[in-house]
Amino acid sequence: MKLQPDRIEGVNAIFSTTHDAVSVNNQVGLQQWRSSVIVPFKGDVVAWACTRHEDLTREDFDALMVYKPELVIFGSGKKIRFVHPSLIRTLIDARIGVECMDTLAACRTYNVLASENRRVVAALLIG
Repeated sequence: MKLQPDRIEGVNAIFSTTHDAVSVNNQVGLQQWRSSVIVPFKGDVVAWACTRHEDLTREDFDALMVYKPELVIFGSGKKIRFVHPSLIRTLIDARIGVECMDTLAACRTYNVLASENRRVVAALLIG
């Protein structure tokens, strides 16, 4: 699916997505990710060590605190799968919202929020 969001200078945008890949920042230079990835509102897009929902740990989500988000969008892969509250306890305690959805929906939602200049982070399971 090709996504063409309005761009704010310096804000990461997801250009296109499939179940097997995510393309970020097409206008700046295409970055295509074929494995799990963290897309912060601003800053470097980085690989996320998680590959399967079953292997997620609290540390995987605690690592997102470095981005100081107001909201984390978790893309759980091809279908929606929720994370246990114990895995996102640090985010909850910091009053950071966490939304779970399938990865395609997470990419669309991330773009809408980023275009509104919100401090959002997408944590996406790919593949």
